[in-house]
Amino acid sequence: MKLVRLHADGITISCMLTDLSRNMNGALHGGVSATLCDVAVGVAIHCHLGRGCSIVTTDLKINYFLPVTEGRLFSRSHLLRIGKTLCVGRVDLSDERKQLIGIAVVTFMILGTTK
Repeated sequence: MKLVRLHADGITISCMLTDLSRNMNGALHGGVSATLCDVAVGVAIHCHLGRGCSIVTTDLKINYFLPVTEGRLFSRSHLLRIGKTLCVGRVDLSDERKQLIGIAVVTFMILGTTK
């Protein structure tokens, strides 16, 4: 997993598909894409609130549009709402040809600060 870019409202990370990230049918495993979505929103929240803030995922929903069997996957998060206790982000999943292969909505709860 690699940080590609910081945006005003989120981040972009990428991951190269390997044999370990494919399911039995040879396509990207759903758990790998879920992890990329979770990390993209979580890191974006930390960038927004600061590293001393403790957060935890409360909900993650993904809609898959197309299977990916090779190349690099990109996960672009957009922070939609930063509240006092909940943060919501949207993630656009795309392949290296810039095809949208899925979207996700991820919710985090702010537990407090660790400082």
